Amino acid sequence: MAVAMGIGRFALTPILPWMMEALDLDARRAGLIASANFVGYLAGALIGTTSLVVRRRSTWYLAGLAASVATTAGMGLSGDLVFLMAVRFVAGVASAFILVAVLGIVFDALAAADRLDLAAVHFAGVGAGITISALAVPVLVAAGMDWRGLWAGSGLLAAAAALPAAWLVARAPGDAPVEVARPARIAPDRPVVLLSLAYGLFGYGYSVTATFLVTIARRQAQSDWLEPIVWVMVGLAAIPSVGLWRRATRRIGALRGMALACLVEAAGVAASVTTPPIVGLTLGGLLLGGTFVAITALGLASARALRPRAATQVMALVTAAFGTGQILGPIAAGILADMSGSFLLPSLSAAAMLLIAAALAWRLDPQR
Repeated sequence: MAVAMGIGRFALTPILPWMMEALDLDARRAGLIASANFVGYLAGALIGTTSLVVRRRSTWYLAGLAASVATTAGMGLSGDLVFLMAVRFVAGVASAFILVAVLGIVFDALAAADRLDLAAVHFAGVGAGITISALAVPVLVAAGMDWRGLWAGSGLLAAAAALPAAWLVARAPGDAPVEVARPARIAPDRPVVLLSLAYGLFGYGYSVTATFLVTIARRQAQSDWLEPIVWVMVGLAAIPSVGLWRRATRRIGALRGMALACLVEAAGVAASVTTPPIVGLTLGGLLLGGTFVAITALGLASARALRPRAATQVMALVTAAFGTGQILGPIAAGILADMSGSFLLPSLSAAAMLLIAAALAWRLDPQR
């Protein structure tokens, strides 16, 4: 998770300001680069549910690790917009393959050991990867690296993390035969549509700040030291987030937990552009990191609980909605930022999407 998500997927955020400055990228083109990764993730997630991947999880996991390392390092090979989008697309496909495969491998092992309580440790890898990549950027900059060197250094970090992960999977028993059953067919009724809409709005809302937070810090604070700290805050808050929200949802349920987490995240997104930079950006980083991984997990848990007999189909629908939202978020934010001259309007629109997502999730809660 640290390789595919923390570094491979989110290393773009702390490196993006350096790329925009060196390559003279406006926010619109930066948003396209970010969205290309999310397009790849959506494609990879949908392919990853097919029997081709499910029956050979270890093989696709290892291939995804290799591709994630290669695409992270390869981002520094050219400044051409089409090239950068293509590499980010492949990186997105790789991260989805790793996620789908490793969830099966890890959860099968945890279930066999009767230790599903350790699932939160697995998801903590996202925050750990974000933290490592955030700390690496200022060190590499101090060493004289430009944006190309930042990507090369991130690729080395990904490779270092990928080696033990690959070794552990290689030592594990081979893939057992997996029976891929045809999912029950359901008509997308009102609850399924509303949950899909809420999950899609969350995808839009989180992706704006997750893409541009460090860029916002550069524009608002005009302080090099604050940029890495803001992204480190995201990573550190993400590490325990799934475990903490899991405990909270034992009392209030997954849907109420999703609604509450969306409200918390909306507050952070708004604070990042409406309060004094040091306070607002730090708060924005902490609240984003403390919620976005957990909301992802809570949304899927809600989908499974909503229609247990057709869980695969409902999860596919909400995943498609989430993927669409996070594709549109950076594109719309880039356009709005270029039109308005700041990230105030894009961030407030993202916060509004999160508020609507919270209202929809709360309305769906059968305990309401």
